[in-house]
Amino acid sequence: MNTNLYNTKRKVMLFDLCIKGHHSNYIRHLIKYWQDKKLFGHLDIVVSAKFFKKHADVVALSSDNVKFTAITDKEEANLNSGKSKVIRNLRNFKEWTIYTKYAKYLQASHSLLMYFDTYKLPIILGVKSPCPFSGIYFRPTLHYNEFTDYQPSWKDRAQELRERFLLSRILRNSQLQTLFSLDPFAVKHLSKFNSHVKAVYLPDPVEMLKVSETQPSSIKENLGVEAGRQIFLLFGVITARKGIYQLLESLLLLPSEVCQKLCLLIVGESEIKDELEKLIVNICQVKPIQIIRRYDFIPGSEVQSYFQLTDFVLAPYQRHVGMSGILLLGAAAQKPILSSNYALMGEMVRRHQLGLTVDTTKPEEIASGLTRLLLESPQSLCNHMQMSLFAQENSIERFASVIFNHLC
Repeated sequence: MNTNLYNTKRKVMLFDLCIKGHHSNYIRHLIKYWQDKKLFGHLDIVVSAKFFKKHADVVALSSDNVKFTAITDKEEANLNSGKSKVIRNLRNFKEWTIYTKYAKYLQASHSLLMYFDTYKLPIILGVKSPCPFSGIYFRPTLHYNEFTDYQPSWKDRAQELRERFLLSRILRNSQLQTLFSLDPFAVKHLSKFNSHVKAVYLPDPVEMLKVSETQPSSIKENLGVEAGRQIFLLFGVITARKGIYQLLESLLLLPSEVCQKLCLLIVGESEIKDELEKLIVNICQVKPIQIIRRYDFIPGSEVQSYFQLTDFVLAPYQRHVGMSGILLLGAAAQKPILSSNYALMGEMVRRHQLGLTVDTTKPEEIASGLTRLLLESPQSLCNHMQMSLFAQENSIERFASVIFNHLC
């Protein structure tokens, strides 16, 4: 067989209808790797129409063999969103139907579901995929009972049983080829199902940009950080599950002498900013603390500057399942992290000596952690060598090469 002829006809499709968080960066990294390595074939990326507006810089990376396709406005409007499990599951089935339509339309020879978790039920019960496919599995929980400080609720135990049942069915799917896991500890457990599907650890990519000395200083000056204060950064899409309410409540428990040394910097889009503003105004009236807010999407070129200018990184997530890129950004910037002690995030912080872990469901423990960060030396809080190694192990190059080495 003429391998080059086969490769030029190969059509890989990335499917991702999410527009927030890491999704645009993942797509950016994969496009650049495809182009830099001059991979044979064609790369199609199917996204929401909103992606074209929000991430025009990523769409601009299109080339002769890399094309973006947006789902139709009608399909977008039909994807009803809501908080109930029934509505979410209904949306998932609709997304799977859209996926199969575009995989067939674009004549994909292999597709990658960029958020595999969404499609577990549809894969079992939905329409057959038009081509072989693989997926990135973000939130495996079947192995959490091995982690330190893991105290499962009855809901956690029920979720583990449900997940094992679904995986036992999903991993029989003859079209599913590779399941990429961002959780390194999950791979051996996924492999125990003895299926033909290959479970592969996927590094969570962190960009190691060279940040000029002037950019962080300029941003810090523009933000108006008061002299004598140390900065605690809460970064990303600001939602309740990120622990913002528990964090704000913890500030009320801090003594005034600690508050006078602290500047809380909140950076990221938020749909709850009006509610947060009311709480923040009240806190600032009773505590001598500075709280700076920037409720905006931060372009990739500025992200690392925020981690360079801060003194500490906050990740007070509420019983979060899966990995968080915040840990990697903090590690790359060599800044101590205050993280949830729950499950994978807690395990990563402990193993790689990234900072402190506390029970972030309790404001008093967050307050204690904030005080420790202010009073103790950074050297006693984290291991800079381990942080650097952790960031290097999760390079963009490794992320993209692992994916395309298995897809192609």
